[in-house]
Amino acid sequence: MIDLRPVVHPIGKIIVTFGVAMMAPLLVDWWHGNPHWRVFLQSGALTVVAGLLLSVATWGDYRSLTIQQAFLLTSGLWAVLPVFGALPFLLGQPDAAFVDAYFEAMSGLTTTGTTAFAELDVLPHGTHLWRAILHWTGGLGIVVVAMVFLPVMKVGGMQFFRSEGFDTLGKMLPRAGQIAAEMTRIYMMLTAACVVTFLLLGMTGFDAIVQAFGTVSTGGFSNYDASFGAFLGPPEWAASVFMILASIPFIRMVQATRGQFTPIWRDIQIRAYLRWIGYACAIIVVYRIVFLQHQGTFVEILRETVFNVVSIFSGTGFASTNVLEWGHLPLAVLIICGLIGGCTGSTGCSVKVFRYLVLFQAVRAQLRRMHSPHRVYALRYEGRPLSQDVTDSVMAFFTLFMLTFGLLIVGLSLTGLHPRTALTGAWTAIANIGVVWGPEITANGSIAQFPDSAKWMMTLGMYLGRLELVSVLVLLLPRFWRG
Repeated sequence: MIDLRPVVHPIGKIIVTFGVAMMAPLLVDWWHGNPHWRVFLQSGALTVVAGLLLSVATWGDYRSLTIQQAFLLTSGLWAVLPVFGALPFLLGQPDAAFVDAYFEAMSGLTTTGTTAFAELDVLPHGTHLWRAILHWTGGLGIVVVAMVFLPVMKVGGMQFFRSEGFDTLGKMLPRAGQIAAEMTRIYMMLTAACVVTFLLLGMTGFDAIVQAFGTVSTGGFSNYDASFGAFLGPPEWAASVFMILASIPFIRMVQATRGQFTPIWRDIQIRAYLRWIGYACAIIVVYRIVFLQHQGTFVEILRETVFNVVSIFSGTGFASTNVLEWGHLPLAVLIICGLIGGCTGSTGCSVKVFRYLVLFQAVRAQLRRMHSPHRVYALRYEGRPLSQDVTDSVMAFFTLFMLTFGLLIVGLSLTGLHPRTALTGAWTAIANIGVVWGPEITANGSIAQFPDSAKWMMTLGMYLGRLELVSVLVLLLPRFWRG
């Protein structure tokens, strides 16, 4: 029987912290003279009490976790937190139904960025700040999970990074605290730099904070129905830079703050990521100039293209223009970008660049074996040999990802959605991107008109995609509970 106390206790503590964080939107609404601040007072009180009850009931000195407990902690945390994150949406504006409130909270915490609210411009400042806090904390949380838990749990080949400065377990919780502190420092520095940059480019203080939280977390929630279209021009260039920084391995930024800049450029994953972004931008820019007329000057086309490509590649989901007007080829390129995603150990999402690099090597080696079956082809990554279990984990993850993606498309189609909506809805959910295209989408990109069954399916897709599928699906195995 698995002891659940080491799992429930840290979840209870995090819930308490979550409740305390609701004081920030409370103060914002109070400052603006909006009585909506009472909603955050009620929500915060309920959240803190619930978290205290859980942590006190499971009080103890827990210095280590088993593999089973690590799986339960990661999957349980992202399932429980959206319940409390949804409270302000249920008790106050926009007075959402539970399915919409839970969807919005899950979208924020998984840094997906898809909204279930039909109108954003009319929401109180506190609600906008709470949405921003959701995906800012979710982005930080997923970086810690990627560096601490996934390598130990051997999810999707992440065991390859166990020696990447953070070899854990055995003494997981103390080591996790040290890693979390280091990641938080970098995360906050990046956020502060983004806020200051946006302020210098003319945004108001509140707008700068909300957009910066969405940018650095690669979450994409905005406080405007027009998304980032409300800040055309230099802010797009700045946001593109910070979205790229947020979607490269945070361990490289830790090294950079210590004066070690060489590992950033030598990282094969980062170089491939930047190269692929360049390829995608070049294809779309050339297509728009050659085949489309009256879409602006070269500088405008380049700026729009770079921003929206980086937004989707990183999984942020900001939009500054209607990309459907670009044509079918650019749309196909953007969908491929979303299925690639950012780098491992970052706030980026989807399959990740590292896994594609491993897949390409494995395919190349297999083709060579067909030509010379008696030769031995060793797979290597950055000069280090790739063990068979890493390759197998990557293959299994990729297969499971694509299978889940296909099942989501079928499921959403069966709810009556248009085929394009079902495709992009499944794509944005499983890859945690945030953008959906289709006739059922509202003017602000919301899925408010979706049937409840489709919303629940997308919620499950966001949850599975953010936690790398295997770390959740393993809970369905009877052997897991006997181990």
